[in-house]
Amino acid sequence: MTDLKELGEFGLIDRIRQATPPPVHSETIRGIGDDAAVFDFGGDEFGLISTDMLLEGIHFDLTYVPLKHLGFKSIAVNVSDIAAMNGIPTQVTVSIGMSSRFPVEAIDELYEGIRAACDAYKVDLIGGDTTSSRTGLTISVSVLGKVPKDLIAYRNTAQPNDVICVTGDLGAAYMGLQLLEREKQAYMADPNMQPELSEERSYLLQRQLRPDARTDIVHELRDMGLRPTAMIDVSDGLASEIMHLCRQSNTGAVIFDENVPIDDQTHLAATEFKISALTAALNGGEDYELLFTVRPQEFDVLKNHARITAIGYMTADPSQIILSTRAGQHSQLRAQGWGHF
Repeated sequence: MTDLKELGEFGLIDRIRQATPPPVHSETIRGIGDDAAVFDFGGDEFGLISTDMLLEGIHFDLTYVPLKHLGFKSIAVNVSDIAAMNGIPTQVTVSIGMSSRFPVEAIDELYEGIRAACDAYKVDLIGGDTTSSRTGLTISVSVLGKVPKDLIAYRNTAQPNDVICVTGDLGAAYMGLQLLEREKQAYMADPNMQPELSEERSYLLQRQLRPDARTDIVHELRDMGLRPTAMIDVSDGLASEIMHLCRQSNTGAVIFDENVPIDDQTHLAATEFKISALTAALNGGEDYELLFTVRPQEFDVLKNHARITAIGYMTADPSQIILSTRAGQHSQLRAQGWGHF
C-alpha cells in the first residue's frame, strides 16, 4: 500500500486526474489541474468554479482564530482561486459540519464573517449544506465566477523569457502564524498570561487571520489592457507555485532572491524567530497574492506599479528552476511549502 505522505497532495491530484475519464459534455473546457475548472455555456465569457475545504485542527486552530475572521477567510481563499484565473467571483455556496460543542451564537459569528467577505468581494451567498460532525468544525466553500474568453489565464501557458511578477509581499502570513502559535504555547503553560501581540505586529496577524484575495489586481490589469500569459495564486508558498507554473508550462525559471517582496514586519519577526525571511516568503504559504507572467514587451506597463514586483523570468529548460542570489550564486529552487498529508 502507498502511504499518502509518500504520494503528497499534488501526486494524489495527478493520480486522480489520470484516472478521470475525459469530459462527456462539450461545455467542460478544463477540469482538474488549475485554480478553477472552466466551462462554456456560450456567449463571450467562460464560467469558473472552484472548491476548498477548511478543517479544524488542519487548516485552523480555534484557540486563536476568531470565528468571524475564519468565516471571512473561508470565502477569501476561494475567491483567490477565481482571481488566479483572471476572473471575477459571482456566487458562493457554503457547507459546514459542526459538533455539538458549538452554540448557535458561534455559527452566527462565523456567518457574520462570511457575509462580510461576500459584501467585500461582491458575491452572492446562494446556498450550501449543514451537517453534524464528530471531529469539530469543517467548512467547504464552492465559488462561481466568470471571465471574458479572451482574458482567461491558465497555469500552462507561460513562455520562455516571460517576466515573472508577484503582487503585494510574501511571508507575512507565515510569520503571523508563528506569533499565534507562540502565544498559544505560552497560554497552555499559563492560562493567566496576557498575549504579547504588539500593535506593530498587527499586519502579520491580519495576513494570517483575515487575508485578502487580490481581485483588485484583476480589475487593474484589465484597465491596463494587460492579460497575463499564465497565473496562479500563492497559497502553498512562492517556490511551490513557481514550480507549478514551470511544470505545467514546460518551462524553467530564474528567481532573484533580492527581488522577492518582503514587508519590514516580516523581516523583524523572522529575525526574532531566528529564521530566514526569504524562507518564509518562499515556503510559508497562505499569502494569497497573485503570481503571474507577462511578455517582456508588456512589462513596461507594470514596472512602476507599487503593488506588483518583477522577481525573475521564465526559461526554456524545464529542469532548471533557479534561485539566484545577490552574490551571484545559483541553486535549484526547492518547494517546502504546506503539505496536506
